[in-house]
Amino acid sequence: MKRERIDTSGRQGAMQSPFASLEIAGLADGPEAEAAKPEPVRKNGRVVLRREKAERGGKTVVVVSGFEGHFSGGAIEEFARQARQACGCGGTVRGREIELQGDNPQRVRAFFEKAGFRVAGV
Repeated sequence: MKRERIDTSGRQGAMQSPFASLEIAGLADGPEAEAAKPEPVRKNGRVVLRREKAERGGKTVVVVSGFEGHFSGGAIEEFARQARQACGCGGTVRGREIELQGDNPQRVRAFFEKAGFRVAGV
């Protein structure tokens, strides 16, 4: 008794594909398509950098000030945390200013420009 073979070559045979009637139009993009979209550059306003040594025992700090009013204290704290990580230094937030330890204004400027700020000073 000879068995009848099922065609697996992909040609339409006796069985139809269960996905043949499905259409892609109207479906949301998958995660790959969303990840491929470039992130838009944010416009966060302007900040001012200044170098200070006074009342710090001769140590230099870079002070970032001039954050716009729509930034909450928590948002400024988050920028400070990210800046400390990016610059590899310590620092703190005093009022609406970020103080970063060390004399590295180029690193601080690069971080804030990448975050979408216009940077003035130092």
